Formats: sequence, C-alpha cells, structure tokens
Amino acid sequence: MQRSLTDCQNCSQRFEAHYPFCPYCGMKSKAELTLGVLFNNTISNYFSVDARFFKSFIPLMFRPGYLAKQFVEGRRLLYLHPAQIYLFISVVFFFLFSFISRKQAETFDSALKHDIEQSHIFLDSIKQKKKDSLAITSINQQVKEYDSKSVNNEKQPKAQIGMGRHYQSNPNSAVKFDFNEFEIDSMIQVGASDQEIYRKMGMKDDDSYVVKRVFKQILKFLKSKSVGSILQAFYDSIPLAMFILLPIFALILKLFYFRKGRFAYHLVFTFYFFAFLFALFSLLVIANLIWKNIPGWIMALVMLSSFIYLFLGVKHFYKQGYLRSFIKSSAVTFLFLLIVLPFSFAIMGLVAFLFY
Repeated sequence: MQRSLTDCQNCSQRFEAHYPFCPYCGMKSKAELTLGVLFNNTISNYFSVDARFFKSFIPLMFRPGYLAKQFVEGRRLLYLHPAQIYLFISVVFFFLFSFISRKQAETFDSALKHDIEQSHIFLDSIKQKKKDSLAITSINQQVKEYDSKSVNNEKQPKAQIGMGRHYQSNPNSAVKFDFNEFEIDSMIQVGASDQEIYRKMGMKDDDSYVVKRVFKQILKFLKSKSVGSILQAFYDSIPLAMFILLPIFALILKLFYFRKGRFAYHLVFTFYFFAFLFALFSLLVIANLIWKNIPGWIMALVMLSSFIYLFLGVKHFYKQGYLRSFIKSSAVTFLFLLIVLPFSFAIMGLVAFLFY
C-alpha cells in the first residue's frame, strides 16, 4: 500500500500526510492563516505564556538566583528564557502602572488649573484689548507700576498671587531667565508673537539650541498650563530607560564578580532579577488600585525584600559566603540606586521636559 506523502510548508521536508505536525520542524501540517492563528502566533512568539511560565514564576519569586543558575548551567528548556519572562512581566507592570500614571497626570493638571483660576481673577479684563504693540506696551507699563508699588510697600511681596508668580533662574544656571508669569500671560492674551515673549523672558538671539529649546518648552507650559503632559512623558520613557539600565546593572555585577563568568552570565542574572522586581511592583500597583493608600511600612518592606532577594540571589548564583555576598550586594545596590538610577532619571526628566 503506497503511503500518501506531503511537503512541509515551512522546511520543505517530505513526510506522511496523516501526521498532524512536521516531524522535522514541528510546523502544523495544515496551517491555514486566519485572524485567530495570526493573533495566537504573535502572543506565543513574543510572550510564550505556556506551562514554562507558570513553572518558572514560583522559583523566580521564592528561590533567588535559582533560575539564572539553571540557565547558565545548560538547562534552558525547562524554564522560560530570561528575556522572555522579563518582557512579559514588565509589559504587565507598565500596563497596570499606566492607570496610576494617567490619574496622577490628571491630578496635577486639575490642581494647576484650580490655582490659575484663583490667582488670575482679573485677567478677563484684558481679553478684549487690541492685539498690537500699543496694547503690549500698556500692559508692560501696568506691571512696572505694580512692581514699583510693591517695592514701596515692604509688607506686600513682589510676586503677589494675584499678579502671578515670578520666575528667576539661578545665577550659575546656563539658562538665564527673569520674568513675571502675569506679564507673560498678558502678552499671550493680547496675541504677542512668540519671539516677543521669548525676549521678555530673557532669551537672546545668540543662545544655543538647547537654551532656546528650554525657553520654548517654558512658554509651551505657560500656554497649556499642563504639568501632567510633562509627567506623562516622563512615565512613558521609563520602559525604555529600564531596558537600557539592564546592561548597566549587569556591568556593575561584572565589576564585582569579574572572574565569575562572561558578561552574558551576569546579564542572565539581571534579567531574572529585574523580572522579580517588576513582578513585585505589579503586586504593589494592584494593591494600590484596590486599597488606594498603601501604608509606608509596606513600601519599606518591599524595598527590604528587594535587597534580601538580591543578597540571596548573588550568594546562590556566584557561590560565595554570606559576608562577602552581603558586602557586594550592598555595594551594587549603593552604586545603582544612589548613582546610576538618579542620573538616569535626571536625564529622563530633562528629555521629557525638552521634547514632551
């Protein structure tokens, strides 16, 4: 009896037609492309939420350093790949965190708008002024007269709430500005050009691109009165920043454990450690969404548990004594939290401000 053969669409190998899968590459023999198949392949390829994830999650949370040790020793199919588990858990965390970040941005904007409504009670009186240079000159004169009266009255501060806040840069700052918020708002109301406003704020024609960009963003903020957009831009940059911080953390481990394997070994440990942190923070976010206000002692416990996890993880992974592991994990924590992380967040904040 002649056997019926078919060719695999994936690897082109010939096998018996009654096989549901190709014996050479594992491809389904009759794989019709439907929307469900396309969606399922996307999820499985990028997140691989299968039995290995649930088999990996318990040791990830409760056996520090175990998964990393298993992976570098060659047992790489029993548990989920370190990059895959990091990607999946981090996506879950940032999805949950988006609810909190969006709410915080809205809260900041609402508070700012309320402050503006209370402090600028008389701005409506100038909305109908002519949008020309004479109107701008008149408003500037009013502000100067108010400032002179404020100087004569020692009990009345110069930057009274009703006249807007006064912004002045540090003398040692690279960006020099000195302006009153009410004056700038008034110029915006009468339709002054951005260049006129920039000059009033203190920008010069020969300033660098970065300095001019700062003035542009300050004016953009004064026009929109939105702190939330800057805050949201900062939050949106965190996933990329954390992914960049991964190799930096692995490099710090390499410096302290120089003879304990190649850089890839330290990177494997870092992937699993960061996956644990994101899983822990995800539980914290869920608790915050349910109970709103989390007690401070719980936050302190989370921070302490993170350090204990790192300490036990490096001890198990690098096979060193308790004292040496404690000293090195403390040094790694100090370098990362007090030097690398603040510097990275400062860069993120600057980028968020300049390009939001």
